[in-house]
Amino acid sequence: MSDTLQEDILRLKHERSAVILAHNYQPGEVQDIADFTGDSLELAHKATDIQADIIVFCGVHFMAETAAILNPDKTVLLPATDAGCPMADMINGEQLRALKAQHPDAKVICYVNSTAEVKAESDCCVTSANSVQVVSNYAPDQPIIFVPDRHLGTNTAGQLGREFILWPGCCPIHARLTESMIRDARTRHPGALVLIHPECPKPACDAADAVLSTGGMCHYVQTRNETEFIIGTETGILHRLRKENPEKTFRPLLEQAVCPDMKRITLEKILWSLRDMRTVVTVPEPTASKARRAIETMLAVH
Repeated sequence: MSDTLQEDILRLKHERSAVILAHNYQPGEVQDIADFTGDSLELAHKATDIQADIIVFCGVHFMAETAAILNPDKTVLLPATDAGCPMADMINGEQLRALKAQHPDAKVICYVNSTAEVKAESDCCVTSANSVQVVSNYAPDQPIIFVPDRHLGTNTAGQLGREFILWPGCCPIHARLTESMIRDARTRHPGALVLIHPECPKPACDAADAVLSTGGMCHYVQTRNETEFIIGTETGILHRLRKENPEKTFRPLLEQAVCPDMKRITLEKILWSLRDMRTVVTVPEPTASKARRAIETMLAVH
């Protein structure tokens, strides 16, 4: 059945002049059929260099929105319309405008894990892979409002030796990962390197060997001689890590670190999406233009 699904998807993809993009947290079978798999930064860059007419985005809603913002002349399909992001829903445009009014001299740095409405109210976006670099280059001296993830904001500010005005948002999955889990993992697997995502609380990040985006993790393990790694992020990344490094061992820091929204897309839904051209994700003007400026500012700085 899976082989037939894959064949039908590939046939329709060719007929529609479509490309399939998948985030590193997607189910393994979805990653395997994608034309490109990456983290938010890699996917943002890829979305600006696509020749196809249709983008099938296998991720969550804000990611498909970002692809639509960067490709106004293309059709962006999200195979699962209920694939949302709790962190992105923790702040809206009205709340950000109120925060900006309290701090009129501050630059607004917005994590890409946010809605188009919030991006449109921001000066510059960042991803987990480039937040330190972008903030240090784009706003080296100004006060910073950082939304919506307080943990990424705290970790970024700490690396820069600065203090940010933080919004109290977080990823519920990454917020569960703790320093004590890392201690226990080191006891069970001495010699393994612990890699953790910067959306995790600072004590956990401080206890890890490296703090990296998912794309950063994929590159990092290929440069190391160590053969055993503890991975502190959503478990979907394990598929790519094991596929690209079959000689190495990867263990999740927490087996239950599974994002249900990232798992809503299936091969069947990709097929239906291509067959029926659903569901098209669009961002209305002027929100799209304002959000595009914030994203392109990030890409230019990076």
